[in-house]
Amino acid sequence: MQTVFDRPLYDKYDVPGPRYTSYPTAPHFHGGFDADAYVDVARASNDDPVPRPLSLYLHIPFCHSLCYYCACTKIITRHPHKGEIYLHYLERELALQGALFDDDRPLKQLHLGGGTPTFLDDHQLWRLMQTIIRHFPPAPPGEREFSVEIDPRAVGPETMRMLGEMGFNRMSIGVQDFDPAVQKAVNREQSAGLVRKVIDQGRESGLESLSLDLIYGLPHQSVRTFDATLDEVLAIRPDRLSVYNYAHLPERVKAQRLIAFETLPSPEEKLGILEHTVQRLTDAGYVAIGLDHFALPDSDLVRAMENNTLQRNFQGYSTHAECDLVAAGMSAIGMIGGHYCQNAADLRSYYTALDAGRLPVARGCQLDFDDRVRRTVIERLMCRTWMDFDAIERRFGIRFADYFAPELEALAPLEADGLIRRERDGIRILPTGRLLLRNVAMVFDRYLQDGTANVRYSRTV
Repeated sequence: MQTVFDRPLYDKYDVPGPRYTSYPTAPHFHGGFDADAYVDVARASNDDPVPRPLSLYLHIPFCHSLCYYCACTKIITRHPHKGEIYLHYLERELALQGALFDDDRPLKQLHLGGGTPTFLDDHQLWRLMQTIIRHFPPAPPGEREFSVEIDPRAVGPETMRMLGEMGFNRMSIGVQDFDPAVQKAVNREQSAGLVRKVIDQGRESGLESLSLDLIYGLPHQSVRTFDATLDEVLAIRPDRLSVYNYAHLPERVKAQRLIAFETLPSPEEKLGILEHTVQRLTDAGYVAIGLDHFALPDSDLVRAMENNTLQRNFQGYSTHAECDLVAAGMSAIGMIGGHYCQNAADLRSYYTALDAGRLPVARGCQLDFDDRVRRTVIERLMCRTWMDFDAIERRFGIRFADYFAPELEALAPLEADGLIRRERDGIRILPTGRLLLRNVAMVFDRYLQDGTANVRYSRTV
């Protein structure tokens, strides 16, 4: 289904709102859900009637240099010994985590993120992979997705070959923009030639699936300059593309104070970049996935969307909805059944917990019945173009029209504006609403509606 642009409508709905990589969202996690609570939940998950396979996310927080736009949890350092210390603690955490889960729960998905995972040298990456395999028995090669975020400035052909030998089959690269002026303004200078060289090395080494990240709204961008970046991207032809909106929040993200506000594109130009990008990608055969992702028609993301197994988590859209997500590393967020957990967000607290022989879980939450119902509704709105009332009713034993009577009434203005169509048996996202999925989902967010969400979110457009 094509996205339809309506600029006056986007001005109307351009309000702060969650991205719904979880529900409840991370600001609602609390310290009452601690390491002891997490251990009980993880062990109990082994006794489910059908124990779920595992997905593992590892957060490597270190970067050699600061990208001014970045709002991720990271530590900027040029000292390699910090990676060695961190790896020592990460291995201890993986041992504690692995002991909680039975061996009949294979590791089907692995993602090394950051920061910059390739801050670790080749020996350290190899050592880390051996630790993972020792504590989390992997699924057979044809049944697993092992992905790693790559900084093209920090790897060579030896690293790419080693990643292939270790079983990685997907790489993710943050391109953001190929324009030299934009790269200089955000302190992320990497030529198109360098990026293509690393991609070629990865593909030759077995990392055949490629995901590229782009950001629109960065300094000095225009429709014209970003079109040149799209020329390069389409020549590379990645399997997946993420096209993110840059949220300029210098009061919250200190690094963004290094970006001069007057160099940012106007709201009109920014929306023009997005409109042009969506048009070029769809003309080139890419399928729009949910909020800000695109994939080739034969990709696993498209298949997951078509067979209704697509899910949304803290890494974006994922094909492994059947997995429990185990998280390791500073600030990493996991999800076991109806529970979220997040590790300590600073190194000192992370190391202190592991020195005491405890998992570094600092906060989380246990979903109640209402949370689980709303999480399912919101995830389906974010992952599909159709949300079926009957499926929700059968799963939770409710009557949708009664349970969500206020929310269905609140959808009336969105329906009048052409974002959705409420049908007898469900809600359909219309072409005009494709870019406003967050606004539709916000109607079902209890924490926003009852005023307990005292959080500043990025804007929805």
